[in-house]
Amino acid sequence: MTGVRPGRRASRARSSRTEEVQQQIKQLILERNLAVGDPMPTEFELVEELDVSRNSLREALKALQAVGIVDIKHGFGMYVGSMSLGALVDELTFHARISRQKGHNDLAHLVEVREVLERGLIDEVIERGLADETPELDEVMAQMEAEAAAGGVSPDTDRRFHELLYRPLANPIVSQLLNAFWDVYNALRHDLAPAEESPMEIALRHREIYDALRAHDRPAAAVAMSAHFRGIHVRLARMEERSST
Repeated sequence: MTGVRPGRRASRARSSRTEEVQQQIKQLILERNLAVGDPMPTEFELVEELDVSRNSLREALKALQAVGIVDIKHGFGMYVGSMSLGALVDELTFHARISRQKGHNDLAHLVEVREVLERGLIDEVIERGLADETPELDEVMAQMEAEAAAGGVSPDTDRRFHELLYRPLANPIVSQLLNAFWDVYNALRHDLAPAEESPMEIALRHREIYDALRAHDRPAAAVAMSAHFRGIHVRLARMEERSST
């Protein structure tokens, strides 16, 4: 007769109990109308209030800390955490590396999603008449061109340029998602084939986006954004060719 091993049953029970305690903690945060950064009850208070064991509570808190719902500051206490996509970045990076071993390219799929998102976002900025609300973009564009003239555009300047494009939308989730895409791409960029575009050509692609934005030209912005991502797609395609040989 076959069946589930006792050790496996115990593991599943612990996992189920941990998830249950996580839900209790989240419900407590909601019921008390706590906001990001607000202090939470102490570990002792949670054990008493939720009627759970210390071990179950600690496992649940550890899981909630990993996804940014709880912020544990040793020596200070526990607080409601701010939104974080760190766990998503780690998972996407890991699976992108695995996918290459199976003949797939999840990084290319991620770049496609980012391209669709950015094309829609810049269109929204122009459509809502917000294209002139980021004066810092002028400085970053000038910095990028100076870096290109000196021989290379830094990833930080490139990232900053894209962040500022959509800042007028005042959407924190957009910023989180774009930063997550950047973190995954930068973690894997050394696996890519070398860029075929020169630093000056890279700066020019960004200049075209910048000029279209400042001119409130939605069609030109879409064309410029596609041209910018074309260079990334070429690098991804060359990476696939190199992996298959």
